[in-house]
Amino acid sequence: MPRNALLLLSRLLLAVLFVPSGLQALSDIAGTSGYFAGLGLPLPTLAAWGTGFFELIAGLLILVGFQTRISALLLAAFCIVAGFTGHYGQGGGDAMLTFLHQQMLMKDIAISGGFLALAMAGAGAWSIDGRGSA
Repeated sequence: MPRNALLLLSRLLLAVLFVPSGLQALSDIAGTSGYFAGLGLPLPTLAAWGTGFFELIAGLLILVGFQTRISALLLAAFCIVAGFTGHYGQGGGDAMLTFLHQQMLMKDIAISGGFLALAMAGAGAWSIDGRGSA
């Protein structure tokens, strides 16, 4: 598969995680802030709004390929912070929940790796960043 097609596909697959997640967070601020409060985050409502807008906007930037390298680096850092904040050491005494959170942490770390690769490669020609390039 050509390079530009793979870069487009990778942008689409990564964006599909963040655009809907941002929309979900913004459409249920009470639920999102309740989740953040349960994690012990300060100012959970502010965190819910900020996270929702960040996921939505950064996801859309990745989707269309605008400021891709910067957006990808920010999302890579976000994935690491979110993974450790939301999943590290979670699960209490329940072995199944502990396993689930461990897997979700590893997923977040892996997604971060995908964003780092995208930051290095750039968006490709089929993007706003790549307009005019072949």
